Amino acid sequence: MPPSPVLTQERFSAQTISSGGQSGVVEKTMTIGGTLSATGVLFALILASGAYGWSQVKQTTVAATNEAGQLLVDANGDQIYNNTTSIPGWLFAAMLIGLGFGLVTAFKPKIARVTAPFYALFYGAVLGAISAVYNQSYNGIVVQAIGATLGVFVVMFFLYATRIVKVTPKFVLMVVAATGGIFVMYFVTWIAQLFGANIAFWNEPSVLGIGISIVIVIVAALNLALDFNFIEQASKSGAPKYMEWYGAFGVTVTIVWLYLEILRLLSLLRQ
Repeated sequence: MPPSPVLTQERFSAQTISSGGQSGVVEKTMTIGGTLSATGVLFALILASGAYGWSQVKQTTVAATNEAGQLLVDANGDQIYNNTTSIPGWLFAAMLIGLGFGLVTAFKPKIARVTAPFYALFYGAVLGAISAVYNQSYNGIVVQAIGATLGVFVVMFFLYATRIVKVTPKFVLMVVAATGGIFVMYFVTWIAQLFGANIAFWNEPSVLGIGISIVIVIVAALNLALDFNFIEQASKSGAPKYMEWYGAFGVTVTIVWLYLEILRLLSLLRQ
């Protein structure tokens, strides 16, 4: 899954040029309203491609048989069936391509208007497929995860808007450090799995696994405060217009991360 980019808290000045002895602003500046519109576009793309990704996951049900080909029944004499879920072959490629667009956007804000929508399209398809797999194992879990994600977003926005949560340098340092530690854990687990080792203890439905999942959800939620602060400060400082898409991209990535972690947490609780 993609890392949630911690957007730099940086002030921008409106660009001016001199023409005919007069100076004037020639580039529109970033606004909160424009950022909200860009965010809406990205989520519309995620929903559209997510519907496609969801439709590509198929589940087949076949009667269970023994080695002799005889049908198997349970203790009550009822037929036993095996469910098989087919994951689309393009899933891993789409994840890598989406990650690539995400990294390009994070380091090249000027082209965020182009790269951020591609990120949304590819990761939307990935989210749709992953959600379908989860939902087939735990019926209704996707609706719960979406509701929980929206709830966390609204609560964090309220806490930030009322300044109950204040984005101070100490707060930023704490969230950045925690986020970095989490993604180091992701990376080490991924490398270990490449060599056949299974150290993903935080994926187990144990007290420790559920506790770690809750901590990750909290850290992902706190990243929203950083995104809100970036958008507010950059808008006040007259950041270039293209930064609206950069700010929208940051919020989108954080919400994608938050949703996936809530989905995983709910699956652990159901287990």
